[in-house]
Amino acid sequence: MISELKKNIEQKMQKSVEALKTDLAKVRTGRAHTGLLDHVMVEYYGSMVPVNQVANITLIDARTIGVQTWEKPMLGKVERAIRDSDLGLNPANMGELLRVPMPALTEERRRDLTKVVRHEGETAKVAIRNLRRDANQQLKDAVKDKEISEDDERRGEDEVQKLTDRYVAEIDKLLAQKEQELMQI
Repeated sequence: MISELKKNIEQKMQKSVEALKTDLAKVRTGRAHTGLLDHVMVEYYGSMVPVNQVANITLIDARTIGVQTWEKPMLGKVERAIRDSDLGLNPANMGELLRVPMPALTEERRRDLTKVVRHEGETAKVAIRNLRRDANQQLKDAVKDKEISEDDERRGEDEVQKLTDRYVAEIDKLLAQKEQELMQI
């Protein structure tokens, strides 16, 4: 029972860390990367789809993303969707290709993004702690139902705490990397 609970909690904690990684990837630095446009949605024949489903997204250079639509009429819609997104990007239409330059970040904007990153990290840590609380509650319930002994409960709580510490440390490491990336010029 305890090993099953531990495995289940570990999977959920890993998913929380993966969710944090995806959220951190959306916070842009001065460098361009194709994943930046993953959450930008564009209208395609009446339904909203991600840009990467109607266009080929490539890196032209370190600070420029190239977007080439598969259908010519979609170019204007994709350009509008990128411009209207919350990324603060201004694509340039080159006929068959959109060039999306990454503007340089000001010092103030870097500090703001660092705050956003810290908030995302704290949210992930809260999720991990909630999983720990739920696991400990399941252990207490198992003792009440006489499924496990109190010694097993204590061992289980220790294992869950070790998992929690490990994943919180991993989150801290990810945050430190992202903050360092943001503060680079």
